[in-house]
Amino acid sequence: MLGPIRIALALILMLTSALSAASPLRVGFGEADITPQVTAERPIYLAGYGQNRKATGVHDPIMARAVVLHDGEKMIAIVSVDVVGVMLPVVKEIRSKVQGFTHVTVCATHNHEAPDTIGLWGPMAIRSGIDPAFMKQLIQGCVKAIDLARENLAEVSASYGSADDQSLLGDSRLPKTYDATLRVLRFERTKDGKPHGLLVQWNCHPEAMGPRNTQITADFPWATIAALKKKHDCAVVYVSGAVGGLMAPPDEGVKDEKGNKLKEGDFEYTRVYGEMVAKLTEQAMAKAKPIELTPFVVHTKNIYLPLANAIYVLARQAGVLEREAFVWENDTGKRGEPYLDSHAPKLPALETEIGYLRLGSLSVVTIPGEIYPELISGKIQDPADAGADFPDAPKEKHLHAMLPAPEVMFIGLGNDEIGYIIPKRQWDLFPPYAYGRSKSQYGEINSVGPDTAPLLMDAFDALIRGK
Repeated sequence: MLGPIRIALALILMLTSALSAASPLRVGFGEADITPQVTAERPIYLAGYGQNRKATGVHDPIMARAVVLHDGEKMIAIVSVDVVGVMLPVVKEIRSKVQGFTHVTVCATHNHEAPDTIGLWGPMAIRSGIDPAFMKQLIQGCVKAIDLARENLAEVSASYGSADDQSLLGDSRLPKTYDATLRVLRFERTKDGKPHGLLVQWNCHPEAMGPRNTQITADFPWATIAALKKKHDCAVVYVSGAVGGLMAPPDEGVKDEKGNKLKEGDFEYTRVYGEMVAKLTEQAMAKAKPIELTPFVVHTKNIYLPLANAIYVLARQAGVLEREAFVWENDTGKRGEPYLDSHAPKLPALETEIGYLRLGSLSVVTIPGEIYPELISGKIQDPADAGADFPDAPKEKHLHAMLPAPEVMFIGLGNDEIGYIIPKRQWDLFPPYAYGRSKSQYGEINSVGPDTAPLLMDAFDALIRGK
């Protein structure tokens, strides 16, 4: 005769099996056009490169694209927007307008050919480039995309694949380090086996059109998504990963189908490069293997980082960078009192969010800025160049070392945009400069500060370990 404990265990196992069978993975996709109307009476300032770059027209629409996943108990959403960044206060507003979700991630592709959503690229350095009407349109578009995705939930099977091609990337900063892995999730409907949607993650700045372009465009992801949608007749969501350091299309350029070299800033260049990324996606899909994405476990944490960038401090004081700040308490987990000018010389701190989503055997990490590939792979220069500002700084623990399995996705600019996340021993703002250079490399000017990487990576390590 079975004892009471064995009977109880058997009942638990039967109940668990029944619940599992009754709750298959369901996934839905949705999108919304957020392209602003461009008129002479309404200047739209494009983000990136410099001030006073006004839009003169629209080449292709910019979109909010969402994927919603449901494991029978928890529901999460990932929405990607074709803009330079979506800051945490805007993310919080989007979340407040959708109900029933365990978690919502809002990320930006980091597109440099869309309206300014940060404030730094207005008509002049002391005036914000944000158009409040567009921000309202962006928020509404994200909500609409999420709602449509929830309405289109269908039972699916999932597969995960990856492919590498360093030749598709250029790094304009020394040392040259890459995350050249494209990662893709493919979903197929259980009822008919047909494609339901793709989630694609690649690691390159959408800046193929360069600084001279004045037409609104999603840049190369426009062509990547169009090619994949045409071939597979399904929805596609594209997200950017480790784009810091500074990941861009290849230095030697790209060639068209006839072997002609194309120039950056041309839509044909952008189309060809985007289709090259689509072909790499096909390679990843060809190697994809089934993956179990349930159950969902969501870990997020709001942390505080010292704002040591004098330009950002001045921009915040001038009202160009509209961001609440708190007194830095030398602890990423401690929220100080609201920062006032009278608190100087204490540093202000920004609130941001980190995330670790465990979807079955897949790890999804949401990173609130442009992380350098070194912090993904651990390929941090060792020894550091003697000309760097902090050559003796310890190497940060990298994300691959923190995660439990190789099946991963890194969502850069996830739920915030705090700028470049640079390994501290590679920070190089003051002379003598590293690599015998006569001036500093680009990067530090758009970073919160030199302690961002060590503080952020320590916070990720604790979050992933459940501390």
